[in-house]
Amino acid sequence: MDERELVVVGGGPAGMAAALAACEHGVRDVLLLERDPHLGGILNQCVHPGFGLAYYREVLTGPEYADRFIQRVLHTPEIEVSTSSFVAELKPGKVLTYLKPGKLSTVWARALVMATGCRERTREMIQIPGTRPSGVFSAGLAQKMTNLEGLLPGKEVVVIGSGDIGLIMTRRLSLEGAIVRAVVEIQPQPTGLKRNIVQCLNDFGIPLYLSHRVLRIHGKDRVEGVDVARVDEDGREIPDTRFSVRCDTVLVSVGLIPENELIEMAGVEIDRRTNAPVSSDLNYTSVPGLFVCGNAFQVYDVVDSVTRDSLVAGRQAAEYLAAYGGVL
Repeated sequence: MDERELVVVGGGPAGMAAALAACEHGVRDVLLLERDPHLGGILNQCVHPGFGLAYYREVLTGPEYADRFIQRVLHTPEIEVSTSSFVAELKPGKVLTYLKPGKLSTVWARALVMATGCRERTREMIQIPGTRPSGVFSAGLAQKMTNLEGLLPGKEVVVIGSGDIGLIMTRRLSLEGAIVRAVVEIQPQPTGLKRNIVQCLNDFGIPLYLSHRVLRIHGKDRVEGVDVARVDEDGREIPDTRFSVRCDTVLVSVGLIPENELIEMAGVEIDRRTNAPVSSDLNYTSVPGLFVCGNAFQVYDVVDSVTRDSLVAGRQAAEYLAAYGGVL
């Protein structure tokens, strides 16, 4: 079994910031594991501007923001980057097993920073009745298809929820020639950033139905439409408000969940309501020397805030190693 001073899991903005900060505070042996072939995480598919306003005082796209950290990581000799490396198991004692092409490795981390990000809530989690045709996507998957794979998810779109990824995709799909028929939000106010409401909906004339919900998805082989109704403060349908919207695609943008199944394997106490670690302070967990940062710790609105708090995680890991040296 290999032994490393610090292992960081996740090569997105959180993991890269934590790795760099740890080195700046004296750590000289960092292994950075990333399951994708490239560093950058979700930022690689976020081609729209709006990143870096707080951290760099510039307007950057997601790939531009990521590349600034990637170049720093690749030019920091204390950091070993291992891409295409999927962590399959995390045992108590900070022992990780990870897979990469042609190899299965086990490593003991004296300190560990988990920057595994978050995942999207699905249609099943919000219990939308109806058939199960093709054409129902999470907003993030649609973003990946459009921006990285050059595929248009559909031509006539309804977005469920007003989360930022869904709002950004209304603009992106509109620019690619699709028609976004409606954004349907069950809450009486949008959940996304105000700037995205203005720039992605208002500027494109896309209707936003607040205090409404999608009651049913219709379609056999492909989505054909949805039923929508106004709801009261308890989420119940208000009589005589139901209407139908024709579409061939439904995007679900109803929130994010921290990705923390690995730390649960290691015995970290988890808040069942949020799927985030129970913590006494920023980035800490119930297991000494095991830190969680970025969207795995809490869901952030902007990447600049992820960077700010993940830099703290790197410093915390360095302080732990300086004080305790790591124990098995």
